[in-house]
Amino acid sequence: IRDGNDVIYNLMLDIPTATLGGSVEVPTITGRARLKIPAGTQPGKVLRLRGKGLPSTEGYGTGDELINVMVYIPETLTDDEKKTIESLQGKPNMTPNESTKNRIFSKLRHIFES
Repeated sequence: IRDGNDVIYNLMLDIPTATLGGSVEVPTITGRARLKIPAGTQPGKVLRLRGKGLPSTEGYGTGDELINVMVYIPETLTDDEKKTIESLQGKPNMTPNESTKNRIFSKLRHIFES
């Protein structure tokens, strides 16, 4: 999606990569780029690839590529996958505290305000 000289790309991450971090390849205007995903990346976080957008129409500068992070939640699970996720349920790090909830919802607020 174009936004002035910037390009917005919606990246769908799996739960392990969003949680543990890793590296992914994303398309850019000029090809592909590797992007480091920090551990604990939340849905709605925007990562920036500087200079990977469109050139300015005034002849100087280049926009950025903004990577909008989304996290894929599977709709169906095998019995083993269900057991693994159930084993995490109720663990202290699996439940967001109030400040985390407020931070995440404030970042996602723009989705509901349109």
